[in-house]
Order: sequence, then C-alpha cells, then structure tokens
Amino acid sequence: MAQCVQSVQEFIQDSFVPMVAVLCSEDAEKVTRKNNLNFSELLRPFCRLTSEGHMRDPNNQVQVVKNLRISVNNVVTRPSVPASGVPGHAHRRLLSEVVLTCQPAEGGVANVITAGDYDLNISDRSLKASVPWYSDWRDTLTELSTSKHYTATTPWFEAYRESFLQSMPASDHEFLNHYLACLLVVSSSEAVPVEKFLKLSQEQHRIQHSGEYTNPKWFIPNTLKYYVLLHDMSQGDEQRADSVYEDMKQRYGAQGCYLLKVNSRTAAAGADEQIPDPWSQYLHKSSLQSQDQYEDPAPVVVNNMAVENNVGGTSEVDGHDSEEKDGVLVNSLDSTHPLQLDAPSDTPGSLDALRAVAVETKPPPLATGVAAATSHGACLTLNDHDRIRLFIQEFTFRGLLPHIEKNIRQLNDQLVSRKGLSRSLFSATKKWFGGGKVPEKSIAELKNTSGLLYPPEAPELQIRKMADLCFLVQLYDLAYSCYHTAKKDFLSDQAMLYAAGALEMAAVSAFLQVGAPRPYPAHYMDTAIQTYRDVSKNMVLAERCALLSAEILKSQAKYSDAATLLIKMTSEDSDLRSALLLEQAAHCFINMRNPMVRKFAFHMILAGHRFSKAGQKRHALRCYCQAMQVYKGKGWSLAEDHINFTIGRQSFTLRQPENAVTAFRHILTNDSQQTSTQQGAFLREYLYVYKNVTGACEVALPQLPLPCINSSATRVYFGHERRLAEGEKQAATHVSLDQEFDRDLAAMWQDLEEQVVAAAKRGVVPATFQPTQCCLNSQTDNLRFPLAVVEEPIIVEVVFRNPLKVPLVLSDLSLLWKFTLKDFNRPHPQEDSVGDAVAISNEKEASIPRTPQKDDVIATEVISEFYLSPEETKLARLKLLPHQTGQLNILGLVYNLASTSSTGDTTINSTAASQSEGPSAAEGTSVRGRQDLEIQGPRLNQTKEEKTSVSHGPDRRLDPTITPPMPLLEVFFLQFPTALLCGEIRKAYVEFCNMSRVTLCGLRVASTHPDFFTFGSSSLATPLTPLSPTSFENCSAYKTLATPPGATPGSVAAVTLVSEGDFGSGTGLRGGGVSGAGMGGKGITEIPLGEGTLKPGESTQLPLWLRGPDQEGVHEIHFLFYYESAEKGGKISHRVLRHTVFICASRSLSVRATACRSNTLPEEEEERNGSMLVFVDVENINSSEAGVREFHIAQVSSSSKQWRLHKCINPAEDKDCKLTSRERGKLCFRATRCKPLQVPLKAAEKYTFADLSLGNELIITSTTPCADFFFRRCQPLESLRPPVAMEIQGRHSRSQGVGHGGGAKDIAGVVRKCNEVDLDIIILWKAFVVEDNKQVILEGQLHVALQTIDKEACSLTQKEDAQEMVLLKFKPELPPPMTRPSIEQLSHLIKTNLQYPESYSHPFNQKSLCMVPVTLTLSNCSMAQVDVIIDLRHKTTSPESLEVHGSFTWLGQTQFKLQLGAQEVMRVQLRACFLHAGVYNLGTPRVFAKLADQGAMCETSQQTATPALIIIINST
Repeated sequence: MAQCVQSVQEFIQDSFVPMVAVLCSEDAEKVTRKNNLNFSELLRPFCRLTSEGHMRDPNNQVQVVKNLRISVNNVVTRPSVPASGVPGHAHRRLLSEVVLTCQPAEGGVANVITAGDYDLNISDRSLKASVPWYSDWRDTLTELSTSKHYTATTPWFEAYRESFLQSMPASDHEFLNHYLACLLVVSSSEAVPVEKFLKLSQEQHRIQHSGEYTNPKWFIPNTLKYYVLLHDMSQGDEQRADSVYEDMKQRYGAQGCYLLKVNSRTAAAGADEQIPDPWSQYLHKSSLQSQDQYEDPAPVVVNNMAVENNVGGTSEVDGHDSEEKDGVLVNSLDSTHPLQLDAPSDTPGSLDALRAVAVETKPPPLATGVAAATSHGACLTLNDHDRIRLFIQEFTFRGLLPHIEKNIRQLNDQLVSRKGLSRSLFSATKKWFGGGKVPEKSIAELKNTSGLLYPPEAPELQIRKMADLCFLVQLYDLAYSCYHTAKKDFLSDQAMLYAAGALEMAAVSAFLQVGAPRPYPAHYMDTAIQTYRDVSKNMVLAERCALLSAEILKSQAKYSDAATLLIKMTSEDSDLRSALLLEQAAHCFINMRNPMVRKFAFHMILAGHRFSKAGQKRHALRCYCQAMQVYKGKGWSLAEDHINFTIGRQSFTLRQPENAVTAFRHILTNDSQQTSTQQGAFLREYLYVYKNVTGACEVALPQLPLPCINSSATRVYFGHERRLAEGEKQAATHVSLDQEFDRDLAAMWQDLEEQVVAAAKRGVVPATFQPTQCCLNSQTDNLRFPLAVVEEPIIVEVVFRNPLKVPLVLSDLSLLWKFTLKDFNRPHPQEDSVGDAVAISNEKEASIPRTPQKDDVIATEVISEFYLSPEETKLARLKLLPHQTGQLNILGLVYNLASTSSTGDTTINSTAASQSEGPSAAEGTSVRGRQDLEIQGPRLNQTKEEKTSVSHGPDRRLDPTITPPMPLLEVFFLQFPTALLCGEIRKAYVEFCNMSRVTLCGLRVASTHPDFFTFGSSSLATPLTPLSPTSFENCSAYKTLATPPGATPGSVAAVTLVSEGDFGSGTGLRGGGVSGAGMGGKGITEIPLGEGTLKPGESTQLPLWLRGPDQEGVHEIHFLFYYESAEKGGKISHRVLRHTVFICASRSLSVRATACRSNTLPEEEEERNGSMLVFVDVENINSSEAGVREFHIAQVSSSSKQWRLHKCINPAEDKDCKLTSRERGKLCFRATRCKPLQVPLKAAEKYTFADLSLGNELIITSTTPCADFFFRRCQPLESLRPPVAMEIQGRHSRSQGVGHGGGAKDIAGVVRKCNEVDLDIIILWKAFVVEDNKQVILEGQLHVALQTIDKEACSLTQKEDAQEMVLLKFKPELPPPMTRPSIEQLSHLIKTNLQYPESYSHPFNQKSLCMVPVTLTLSNCSMAQVDVIIDLRHKTTSPESLEVHGSFTWLGQTQFKLQLGAQEVMRVQLRACFLHAGVYNLGTPRVFAKLADQGAMCETSQQTATPALIIIINST
C-alpha cells in the first residue's frame, strides 16, 4: 500500500473515537452562525486533546489515555428504517466527491520509487506524470532529497478512507459509533436558560427512549448530559451569564456544566487582523459526517435547524457528464470490457463518443460545499480559540472519561455477578482462556443467523458494550479479553454478524496492545471479512475490516497478504472502491522486498479502468500513465497501444488535447500489431482529436506522426532530369535519382575530375577544388554547402513509410523552405549588409492549402495527391526552381493527412488513388501539418575529444547555395554501337548542345578508357572519311588511297613520318602510364569547337571514332565531359557531365609476331644499315555467333622510331589474305632500320609509319583514326620505361672507356640494347558480316609491340594465372642484387655472316687441293666496343660437323683477336681447303665476344648462322 501520513496506530485510534451528540437552542445557533459555523463545526478543530488523561480500570489501576480525540456531531434523526449493508446513493456520491476533489498537488517534488531496474514516478505531479513519454526519471531522482527510499503517498485514498470510516452508519451489533454523551447548548441571552436546558434534556430523552427513531443510536441508557451555557461577548451581559452559570453549577454540579464565552470581537473589527482559519479543512468532512447515510430523502432536523451537507448535486463529475443508472454513477464512455481498446470501426463507436464529449462537455462547476471565499471564525479571537480548547479538555477529563470509567465498573460488576465469577474480569481472564476451547465452526457449517437480534440487556451485548468502552479509552488488554469472550458466545449462538464484529475488534485490539503480547491474528480478520461479505451481505463492514487489516499487514511488511486481501475486496458493486483498493494493491506489489513491477503495472491498469467507470477521469489518467512507465519499450505493443489509447481518450475528455495527440501519435508511429480495422479506428480518432487541437489555436503548423519519414535516406538532386533519347540520338547518362550510389564509382569519377581539372589548370589541382556532386545522399560528403544554379531545378527525394495496415492519403504535398537573398556578383558577398540578408519563407502560405506560394523567388511544386498503400515504402520527388541567388534552407514537408473513406479496406486500387478524384481526403477527416527533415551528420572521430564523446558534424545536403547562371551542356551520341569486335574501328558522331544562357568554353573529356575513342587529330585533315552520319554506310573510317595499277601486293612499303604530338598525346600515353583503367594526366582530350566556345542555344556535331577493346567481354566505359563558363569569377569554376556506356566486345583475330636477325647480305641500300625478319602469325578466333563470315588481312603496317617494314617476303597469291573460322595465316616481312647508325633522341622525335598493303587499297595509317588509336593503345607494363635511360647509359659507358669502372647496370643496359627491337606492327583487317540478309564490311586494327629479338609478342595480353597463396614475410626483403646479363643475352653481341660461292668447280685430277676464298662479316650490334675472338679450329664433336660427311681445313691464321667499335662492321678474309668433291658446311668458325671495358668477364660464344653449305664439284 501507499505510504500514509499517519501511523497505523494513529489511524485506528482516529477511526474509533467516543461519539458526542449536540443539541443547540436557536439562540445558541445564532451565536455560532456569526462565524458561519454551527456549534459542532465550531468545536471540531479542537477535538483532539493535547494533554494526557487518566482513568482507573476495574482493578483500580490508573491507566493513561494519550492523544484522545472525540467526535462531536449535531443530532439528526431518521424514522426507523431497516439497516442495509449496501451504501446509499448519497454515501456513494459524497465519497466520489471526496476522491474527486483530492488530486495530486502540482508543482511538488516528484515521488520516485526505485524498484529493480525501474525508476517509477509515482507522481504527485499528475499533469507531469500524465504524459507517458515523460522518461526523465533519473534526472528527477537527483533533484530529490538525499534519502535513499521514497514511498508514494495517495492522499485521495486516505481522504476516502477517513470519510468512509467517519460516515459509517451505526449498527446494532456494535456500539463503537453510538453516542456516549450529549452536549446541551443554550445561549446566555435566553430569558430563562434553565428552562431551555430542561427542554433540550427532555428532547434528548425522547429521541433516545421513545422508540420512534433508530438514529441516532445511543451507547448506554443513562447518556451523559453536559450543559453548556454559550455567551456572546459582543452582545450579552457577562455578569448575567456568570450568575446563570453559578446557578447551573448548583443545579447540575461543577463537573456537569460549563460557561463558554465566544465572539470576543465583531466581524467588522476583525477585517484588519489576520486570524487563522482551522475550520476549512474540516468543513467537507463535517458535511460527510452529518449527511444521512440512508435513502430517505426527508431528514427530520431537530429544532428546525437544517444541517446542510454543502455538497451540490454532482450532475457532472470531473467536467464530464455522467449518467445515473440504478443509483450508481456510470461513465457513458466506459461500457466496454476493461481491456477492450475500441469498438469496431463499422459500428457507432469511439469517434461518435468523442464527438459527443467534445460537444456536450461543460466547464466544471465551482467548488461545492462552503464557498471558498467565505471566512470562518471572524468573530473569534485567539483567546476564544483557547477557551474552546479548554472547554473540550474540561468536558473530556471531568465529564466524559469519568462517565466512561463509571460505566465500565458498572458493566464489570454486572457481568461478574451475572456470571458468578470472581470479582474482576481481569483476574478471571486466565480462567476463561485456560480451559477447553470450543472449536470454531467454519463459515460454511454455520447457518445464516445474521438476522438474530439480542435484547439490549443481553449479557452477550453487555460484554460487547464493555469491550467497546474499553477500546475507546485505549484499554486494549481488557478490550481483547472481552471481545474474545463475546466472540465465543456469539459463535455458540451462531449469531454470525455479532461474531464477525467481535472477531474484527479482537484482532485490532490484539494488534494495539502495548508490547504486542500476542501476534496479530490475521485469520480473525479473514473470517470476519468472509462473514460480512458472504453471510451478512454487508459490504460496508467488510470494506472497513479489509481497510484495517490491510493497514496492519502493511505495517508488518506483509505486502503480499495485504495485496491479496485488497484484491479480494474488489467487486462489481462499487467501481470507486474497487479502483482505490486495486491501486493500493499495486502499491503493495511495488513495496515488496523484491518489487513485483509488472504486477504493479497490471493492477494500476485495472485500477485506472475502474476509476474511469466511476467517473474519476483524472485518477484514471494518472493510473494509466504510471503503468505506462513499466510497459513502455518492453515489446508489449498491444499493452502499450491499449494504454496510449486510453490516455488519449482520457486526456481529450479532460481538455488536455496536446497530451491526447501525443498519446495517439505513439499508437500510430510504433510498429503496431493491431488489426487493420483497429488501426483504422485509431487513425480516425487521432485525426479527429488533432483537428480539434489545431482548430482551437491558430498557431504554426504542428508536427504530424504519419507517415514515417526516413530523413537520412533523403536524396537531393541538382539540375534538370535526364532527357530521353530523341530518335537515333542517345543522351548522356549523367547522374539521375534512378541510379544507386556506388562508393567506388564515386571515387573513380572524382579521380577523373581531378585529372581533367589539373589538365585545365596547367597541371595543378587548385587548393579550393571540390568534386562535383550532383546527387547528395547519406554516403556523400555533405559537410559543405552544396552549390546549385539559379533557374535549374532542385529535386528532393523523400522516403515515406506507412507503418499501418491501412492506406494513407497525403494531399497538397510540398516542401517547406527558407531563403536568404544574396547577390554573388558583388565583389565581397560575405560583407552583405543586414538589410540584404532578409529571410523569406513559404511556411505561412503552405499552411493554407492551394494558396499561391512565393513562386517569384522559388517555384514550389505541389503534389495534389500521394497515396500510400498499407505498410508501403514509397518515394516522393518534390521540385524547387530557384529564380534568385542566395542561401536556401529546405526545412521539411507540409501536407494534408487523411484516411481513406474505408480505412480498414486495403484493396483500394492505387491507380485510382493516383488520380485527382481518387480516395480523397475530403471523404474523411483531414488535417494539415508538417514534418521536418532533420538529418544527423556523420559522427566526428578525429580529435581525442570527439573520440571520447558522441558528437556529429553537419549535414548540409538540404542547405544549397543558389549561384549565378552557368552554362549547361547536353551531349547526344549518334550511331553509337553497343557491340564491337575486338579492335574494330567504328565511326560515330557526338552532338554538343549548350542549353543555358551562358557561353560555354574549355570543353574537355576524360575517360577510364582513353584507348577506346578519339575525336581525331586537329592538325591533320582527313577529308577522305565521311563527315556526317548520312554518308555511305560501308565507307571506310580510314583514309585510303587506291593501289597503283600493276603494283604487287606486299611490295615496297609507303613511308610517312609523324610526330606523336600531332595526335594530342604528347609522350604521355605511351610513356606516361596509360594502363587499363588507370590513367595519367595526359589522357585528357580537348574537344575542338568552332571558335573555342559554344554560345547559348548553339549545338555542334563532331565525328568520334571508336575502337573495340582488345579483351572480349562487357566493358564499362566512363566519359567525363568538362566545361567552363566564358564569364570567369563565378562561385562555380567548372561543371562536368558524366556518361557511361557498356560495350560488348567479341573475339576477332589473334596476332603473334616474332623478330629475327637476318644473316643474308643486304641487297638494297635500305638494308645496308641493318635488317631483320618479322614473322606474323594471324589466327581467326572469332566465334560463330557474331555472324562474321571471313576476315581479310588488308594491310600490315609498322610504326617505330628505328625500324620499318620494308617488304613482304611471301605475299599470298590472292590480293587479300583470307581467314575463315579458326584458320591461321603466316606472313613474313623484312624490316630495315629507319636511319643510318645513330638515332637522335629528342622530345619531338617522329615515328616512321610504313604501310604494306596486301589488297587493292592503301590505308594511310599515319592519319586519323589509325594513328590515334596506335598512340592511345595500352602498352604492356614491361615496355613502360623512360626512353631517356638509354641515352644516359650510352653516354656513360662511352665516357668510362675501357676499364673497371662500369657497373652491372651499364652492362645490362648495353646488352639489352643489343636485343631491343621497339617495332610496333599494325594489322588492319576487314570482316565480312551478314546482317539482315545484307553483307556489311567491318574494319579494324590490331597492334603487336615487338620488344626483343626472338621473343614472341601477341596482340592479346595474356591473362595472368591466379597466384598461389604467398606466405607472409615479416622481415623486409633485401633489395635484389644487380643482375648480370644472361648468357643468352650476351650471345647476341656480334652478328656473323659468311660470304662464299654456292658451288665451286675444281679439277682434282689436276690439282689435289681446292682453295675457296670465304669472307666472314662481323657486325657489332651493341653501342659499345666489343672484343672478338675468332677460332677456326674444328670441333668434330659439334652436331653440325657430323651432319655433313667429309671435312675441310681452314688455311692460314686459325685465330683472330679483333676489336669492333659501336655498330662497326668488319670483314675477315678466309680460305677453305678441300680435298674431295662434295657438300661441305662452312659454318664451323666459332666467334667469342665480350665488352671491351669488362676485363674480368669471359668471352661468350656468339650465335652462329644457319648451316653454310658449299658444293665442291670435280670438273674433270
């Protein structure tokens, strides 16, 4: 139970006090009415004695009476009516009024109980606690005092209990509330006061003994009569009063009368002095106590003095109409099951009830009872207060207590004599209780004898009367003995009502005995309650018994037993009693040693429901709110819904619409598990309550809870939406809201943008550079204010989620914004004056639907209707079009929220809903409100403070800065393919359109695949290629020339010199690291415009050549177009446009090439500087799906700074080399050096293009697009080395001379240079494809880069095998040692060649020795001096010598030591001697060589030529 202000002993003592009646004369009443009081009310604040009283028990022992209180009441008589155990209507009404008027005090310290993990606000601040989302319990705890334990107080329960006990009707089976004495009050102004006293005495005797009245009841026949002479000091004669009093003392004795002097001042004189008013707190209780408890509407008032109850008819309870049914107040709203949330939506249910409440609710009446403005005791001074207090003390100590003592003695003597026992009950106690006890029968065994009535003189009643007298004067030991004796007698007579009363008071007496000699007999109380309730059918007595027992059990910390007892006392006959007892039971659960929090909450819910049925709306609201603290956030959604719904209902009834709205909001926003019908009812009630709230106060738009908005998922797009394709035109993809954000792609676009910005800014990225972000979302960098352009739309995409199972309709949906004008054309825009920064908002216009908004500043799009299906997540895109520059802040959304006409129906056609005349909000309740878009920025985690705390940075995606106009580029692609063969060349066209009013310039493009496209060379015109899309479709994309008539295919190549810079590549693409998707800063292409600019509204069309990727598969290729405004100095420095294409590449040809040294003598001048053989192996690897019939090798070209193809050695017989599926062809070419001996290394060194046509057309490879793609090709990684290294190496080695200073690095460089070729082969092919029964000719080119002699190169880069798992290395690896050249590399320093006649005739018969001259040519292939050793001695073990029979001998010097300079050619004359005719191999000379400056190095055998066979013929 809740904590009470009184202790349990004080509570019980005050519940049973001596009763004193009052009979006043009319004049005496007039004296007291000057103070707005009757006589009993005048005495009531002074009825508690402040000093101790003494009396003697029957054993003549002095007993102390402490803290005694008496009850003084006017005599009100009723005719004899049968007693009833059911409370009357007036009784119920007044108790309800007591509870209603006692509400928790506002503004006090919150009462908090810590129970387990819960901090429960058992609040005395009902309005604070009536908000279920009030969760600041721990903060409230810190504000309280330092005491560790708090218990809740429930003053309404204490007031109810006190009023209930004091207003209990007197009954015949007990005497506790029978009158012991009667005060006869006469005014001193009476003519003959003594006669008046005599009349009042006779009146009292008539009332008590005539038998006409059952009420009031009197304790004993000889009631004490105490005579009070009331003297008015302001009017009467004091001396006369004294003389009359003296006469009274003579007549009645000094202890039987008293002179009370009052009204020492006049009411007018008392206006200045402030006298305390102790009567106000008792007046309401007085009215309850004086009110008759029975149903007779006509009280008989003694002496025609009406004693008013001062309680008006409670037609309204708590500001809410109640209706009376069978004498019980029934709430018109609460006719449903205690836990039923609502009636079905299709029946006239809750909404109609709410409307009725809203219409019919009247303001609560003024405080009933005595008017608050009325003052009491205005004619009394503090001395008068003391006189009254002294009068009560004199009456009690000299009149009442001696009277009680005398009666106890008389009763004791009667009982002793009647029972024949010893003289005193005290001494007989042991004898009574020592012998055999009579076994108590159970209630079920006893017959109903509640109607049994004992005569007044019955000894059983005399024992009970003595027990009650002893109990009233705190003689609890003697009282217990008497109660126990009476209980046995009553049980033996089966007088159950009397027995229950004796059991009840015996238990209370046992508890109150000093020192507690025996434990509290709780089973006595249980038996008494069961008897009252089940046998006697008297719920009033049962309730009193339960209240006393529960309080006693609580004081002994037996909270579980107390709770069980209280719950048993709940019934359907009284909602108010049940509510109060359930609430106290809930407090018992929370006060246990191990608090039962959930039981507390559950019983608070039950108590709240019963309070609601009893019309106690505020208490019901408080109970539900306290229970909500336990249920909230625990996943019990249905319980939360019920509580929130009830809180909303009660709050609305109590005119707390804000709390009602918030409670309904919780029902709708949480993930509800209710049925769709129930949710529809919730929604309708919420809308109705909400509309009443907004209609009552015209304030800013309130926040709506539905639908749910995922603010963090909001996306903002700046710019026009992408235009769709127009005919054959394909628009650039750019960025759109339909694309999902990819962090890797965003990083790639940023990298491309940085490269193109660096290229535009002369290689340096500005420090203020910020990547362009056209679409902002939760994953982008939103720390800075985004930049938008005036007259370009801003699209905000908002994610709505309907959490309900019923559809929602939003209408007139638009954005709320605030805008600050700024002029960015000023030189210092940051120094704007205050007058310039005027904020403009559309909130006022948006609050009224269909009102023209400020479209001259920012045009705001309004969606007329937006339909959300049940539990649907849907996107809404809202557009703003700024017309002026400044700072824009997008605040949120404004819309009308409505349920559909059939909220529970989830089958509404969404297509119909999208129409303007769909399920419109006009059919149901519609409210207008807003929801703010509040986006939390990223968590900061840089500094130590940020890491140790939770702080978030800004997210400014909704705060764009509107900047001055900028150019707007749109790009369209014509004849752009989606599928290509690997290496296929296709010509397309690009159209650039300036859609803005600002001139555009500085157009550039960057791409992840710069080798995929080219706009052609600006320096070289290509007039022979088609210039427009309307050209002949099979016309070649290459620049071609007809082959001269009669020319042999593969004859001497046409040669052209071209600089790489002519194709806009510089040296960057080949040497700067263009590999795959990575790209250097040189991969930026400037797009040629007519005058370098594109004026507003203009468009231009340019050709674009494409080349299919070398690898098959689907390729994702990205373009980034960069452009600037011709008007510099704007807030935006540049703009970009993105485009992504997907190209499906199919296999075409595979080309492999190998370069070999030629050992033959140069036949032509071009070959004298060195020549080699190039073998080209071409294979058709195309799959049959592509529909390619055959490939023709139309031309083979070369490009190099040192070598060029000279002629084809084995041209095919046909003009073209044809390859069908899986066929392979071989071609052999002779290549010669471009320039004699030296190759100058300059930055602008030119490439030599040599074209060998194998057909009837010659393709000029040195022009667009062939040369473009050649220079843009992706080089293998091993070839990407700085070309300057060779020049440095050559100079270094020459400067060292011959010695030991050269390192391994020099050797490797020299040797590698010997084997380098650096020759690129370009294979140009044509493919014949059948499409739609029509033959189409495709063309393309493949590149093969020959780097090293005898090392095969391929046009397709080989895919690397997946690496095996590599062990982790925890130690750093040492740098690899400088590698020395391999034996194979060193064997290519010298090229040898033998010159001799193929056949030689010699007459052996004439001359036996045949000598043939042979010339051995040595060529130094390196750039350094080489020492050469020639050894002519035979090695018979060599395989070459074994192949040819016979031998020959070299004549003359057999060893030579020579030194050859860089690239020097030396001839050595030799003679071979033969003895017989035959075929001989002259390739036996062995050549060894080493670099001249490497003395420690051994000579390495050089590769010999192929077998040199000579035929010796005998001429005879």
